[in-house]
Amino acid sequence: MEEVVVLIVGAGPVGLATAACLSQFSIPYVIVERESCSASLWRNRAYDRLKLHLAKEFCELPHMSYPIDAPTYIPKNQFVKYLDDYIERFNIQPKYLTAVESSTYDIDEKCWSIIACDIEKCTIVNYKAKFLVVASGDNSEDNIPVVPGLETFPGVAIHSSSYKSGISYTGRNVLVVGSGNSGMEIAYDLASHGANTSIVIRSPIHIMSKELIRLGMTLVRHLPMKLNGEDMLNSDGLPKKELEFQNHWEGANMVYCAGLGRRGLAGIALDAKNISSDIKSSIESMSG
Repeated sequence: MEEVVVLIVGAGPVGLATAACLSQFSIPYVIVERESCSASLWRNRAYDRLKLHLAKEFCELPHMSYPIDAPTYIPKNQFVKYLDDYIERFNIQPKYLTAVESSTYDIDEKCWSIIACDIEKCTIVNYKAKFLVVASGDNSEDNIPVVPGLETFPGVAIHSSSYKSGISYTGRNVLVVGSGNSGMEIAYDLASHGANTSIVIRSPIHIMSKELIRLGMTLVRHLPMKLNGEDMLNSDGLPKKELEFQNHWEGANMVYCAGLGRRGLAGIALDAKNISSDIKSSIESMSG
């Protein structure tokens, strides 16, 4: 049984950000990650032309800015390099290939008992933590809807997480389902590589320029929104609609959900700062 003050589950951007913020307060922690690297979504499951969709000032992790000469919209590879530099700067040492299997709160001892599996060694690792931070992110699993007839479709059907480049689709007919950031950019990438591209959009959408979104995000910084609620998550494990812009990160019994506010990288830094500050206050109240 390894006793820790804080156990962080997930070494994506939000887990790394939380670790860095805790280190600023000299609060010891352990960070575990089921994959063999940090930010595996960005390294292994992102298409080649991906750039951050928000301006760099809204996508910085706490306590470390991008280089002065970085472009306004950061390319994927440069963002991954930024994360590697971040890990080195704050001496973050994730325990890779460690998958959390269960967690139970002990009311009497007021701590979490976590059972994890060391995937490489095929052994069980037990942790006892005062605080538990779930930082697995809201995009860690593919969301593939059931489409009648897809199993007999004679062509190729892939999820966006498996898409890399449109270079192999030149001259082919391709249908993109969905008009989110990934869907729109993948459709553009396919068309740029000479694919006959169509896109299916379920509901009416608003199309705005990056400059307009940047202006809106700048204004939002000066218009904070606060609400009060009780239950954190819905049946899908995500913050309830009415909780998305409030303290969605704070749960009962010293558990925190980081990066589940559906605000992407823009909300990650705020979550990490809020969670680390709350843990610091709780520790001080316990010792006081």
